[in-house]
Amino acid sequence: MPHPHKSSKSTEQHRHESEQISAVRCAVLVISDSRTERTDRSGRTAERMIVDGGHTCVYRDLVQNDPEAIRESLTASLAHGAKFVFCTGGTGLGKRDITVDTVGPMLDKVLEGYGEWFRRASWDQIGPAAVLSRAVAGKIGDALVVCSPGSTAAVELALGKLLIPELRHFMREVSR
Repeated sequence: MPHPHKSSKSTEQHRHESEQISAVRCAVLVISDSRTERTDRSGRTAERMIVDGGHTCVYRDLVQNDPEAIRESLTASLAHGAKFVFCTGGTGLGKRDITVDTVGPMLDKVLEGYGEWFRRASWDQIGPAAVLSRAVAGKIGDALVVCSPGSTAAVELALGKLLIPELRHFMREVSR
């Protein structure tokens, strides 16, 4: 099926090759001091969207805003074979918002366009407050790691509008 946006011949070829990639092994890390397993709606939403998108969730964790805990959970998700790690929460400007500061230095390469896209897409939903997001993505080895805001609306936007529809294409590029 053709992609709804204009693209180059090479991009279409990449997408076609990406269709051969099977279900992606995914992880969901919810970084929050205030959520519990019972109140973690964003994590449940992310896992459901990943599974509904034809992928598998091999690891899910609720992590405190602590650098060592975040690093340990991210490392554990990769050890479980996750090729896509979706971190939600801790991307704002508050003192306890340390996800980007912790995960950023772990990235081998940064995918600048993800944060740009997320803030642009968020603008349509929440207006100027979108610039408060420090959403970022990149790769660690052959895994894609994405850090997005923790609201359920942000999770639905990120996964539903970009990440799930393009995940196989991203996997093709990350593993090259």
